Amino acid sequence: MKIAIPVNEKNENTAVCPSFGRTYFFMIHDTENGQTSFYDNAANTTAGGAGIKASQSLVNQGVDTVITPRMGNNALDVLNAANIKLLKTIEGTAMQNIKALIAGELVSL
Repeated sequence: MKIAIPVNEKNENTAVCPSFGRTYFFMIHDTENGQTSFYDNAANTTAGGAGIKASQSLVNQGVDTVITPRMGNNALDVLNAANIKLLKTIEGTAMQNIKALIAGELVSL
Protein backbone atom coordinates (compact mmCIF):
# COMPACT_ATOMS: atom_id res chain seq x y z
CA MET A 1 0.00 0.00 0.00
CA LYS A 2 1.28 3.46 -0.92
CA ILE A 3 0.15 6.07 1.64
CA ALA A 4 0.39 9.88 1.37
CA ILE A 5 0.21 12.34 4.27
CA PRO A 6 0.52 16.16 4.03
CA VAL A 7 3.51 17.45 6.04
CA ASN A 8 5.50 20.71 6.23
CA GLU A 9 8.89 19.12 6.89
CA LYS A 10 10.77 16.24 5.29
CA ASN A 11 10.77 14.23 8.50
CA GLU A 12 8.77 11.12 9.49
CA ASN A 13 8.30 12.52 13.00
CA THR A 14 6.82 15.84 11.91
CA ALA A 15 3.22 16.78 12.62
CA VAL A 16 0.61 16.35 9.93
CA CYS A 17 -0.11 19.57 8.03
CA PRO A 18 -3.71 20.75 8.54
CA SER A 19 -3.95 22.05 4.95
CA PHE A 20 -4.04 19.35 2.28
CA GLY A 21 -3.66 21.45 -0.86
CA ARG A 22 -1.27 24.01 0.63
CA THR A 23 1.08 21.60 2.36
CA TYR A 24 4.75 21.92 1.43
CA PHE A 25 5.35 18.18 1.06
CA PHE A 26 3.62 14.83 1.01
CA MET A 27 5.22 12.02 2.94
CA ILE A 28 4.73 8.86 0.90
CA HIS A 29 5.16 5.57 2.73
CA ASP A 30 5.14 2.21 0.97
CA THR A 31 4.03 -0.51 3.39
CA GLU A 32 5.28 -3.28 1.09
CA ASN A 33 8.94 -2.28 1.22
CA GLY A 34 8.90 0.01 4.29
CA GLN A 35 10.40 2.93 2.36
CA THR A 36 9.40 6.51 3.07
CA SER A 37 9.98 9.38 0.66
CA PHE A 38 8.94 13.01 0.45
CA TYR A 39 7.28 14.59 -2.56
CA ASP A 40 7.31 18.37 -3.06
CA ASN A 41 3.79 19.77 -3.44
CA ALA A 42 4.12 22.19 -6.37
CA ALA A 43 0.43 23.10 -5.96
CA ASN A 44 1.01 24.92 -2.65
CA THR A 45 1.91 28.20 -4.39
CA THR A 46 -0.87 28.29 -6.99
CA ALA A 47 -3.48 31.03 -6.82
CA GLY A 48 -6.40 28.63 -6.96
CA GLY A 49 -7.21 24.95 -7.28
CA ALA A 50 -4.36 23.80 -5.02
CA GLY A 51 -6.35 20.86 -3.67
CA ILE A 52 -7.25 19.62 -7.14
CA LYS A 53 -3.66 19.91 -8.36
CA ALA A 54 -2.28 18.23 -5.22
CA SER A 55 -4.81 15.41 -5.59
CA GLN A 56 -3.91 14.84 -9.23
CA SER A 57 -0.21 14.74 -8.37
CA LEU A 58 -0.89 12.00 -5.81
CA VAL A 59 -2.86 10.05 -8.39
CA ASN A 60 0.15 10.38 -10.73
CA GLN A 61 2.44 9.10 -7.92
CA GLY A 62 0.38 5.89 -7.68
CA VAL A 63 -0.84 6.54 -4.14
CA ASP A 64 -3.74 4.34 -3.03
CA THR A 65 -4.42 5.84 0.42
CA VAL A 66 -4.41 9.42 1.73
CA ILE A 67 -4.43 10.31 5.42
CA THR A 68 -5.33 13.96 6.08
CA PRO A 69 -7.23 16.05 8.64
CA ARG A 70 -9.48 17.54 5.94
CA MET A 71 -9.72 18.51 2.28
CA GLY A 72 -11.99 20.45 -0.02
CA ASN A 73 -14.77 18.87 -2.05
CA ASN A 74 -13.00 19.29 -5.40
CA ALA A 75 -9.87 17.53 -4.14
CA LEU A 76 -12.10 14.85 -2.64
CA ASP A 77 -13.80 14.34 -6.01
CA VAL A 78 -10.46 13.82 -7.78
CA LEU A 79 -9.30 11.22 -5.26
CA ASN A 80 -12.67 9.44 -5.17
CA ALA A 81 -12.66 9.21 -8.98
CA ALA A 82 -9.25 7.49 -8.74
CA ASN A 83 -10.55 5.06 -6.07
CA ILE A 84 -8.05 6.33 -3.51
CA LYS A 85 -8.96 5.53 0.08
CA LEU A 86 -9.34 8.64 2.28
CA LEU A 87 -8.76 8.49 6.03
CA LYS A 88 -8.89 11.10 8.78
CA THR A 89 -5.76 11.74 10.81
CA ILE A 90 -5.39 11.32 14.53
CA GLU A 91 -3.37 13.69 16.69
CA GLY A 92 0.30 12.82 16.38
CA THR A 93 3.14 12.61 13.90
CA ALA A 94 2.93 11.41 10.32
CA MET A 95 4.51 8.07 11.28
CA GLN A 96 2.10 7.65 14.21
CA ASN A 97 -0.72 8.01 11.70
CA ILE A 98 0.84 5.31 9.49
CA LYS A 99 1.00 2.99 12.51
CA ALA A 100 -2.62 3.84 13.39
CA LEU A 101 -3.66 2.95 9.84
CA ILE A 102 -1.89 -0.40 10.00
CA ALA A 103 -3.55 -1.08 13.38
CA GLY A 104 -6.97 -0.28 11.87
CA GLU A 105 -7.52 2.76 14.12
CA LEU A 106 -8.31 5.41 11.48
CA VAL A 107 -11.78 6.30 10.21
CA SER A 108 -12.89 7.38 6.75
CA LEU A 109 -12.71 11.05 5.90
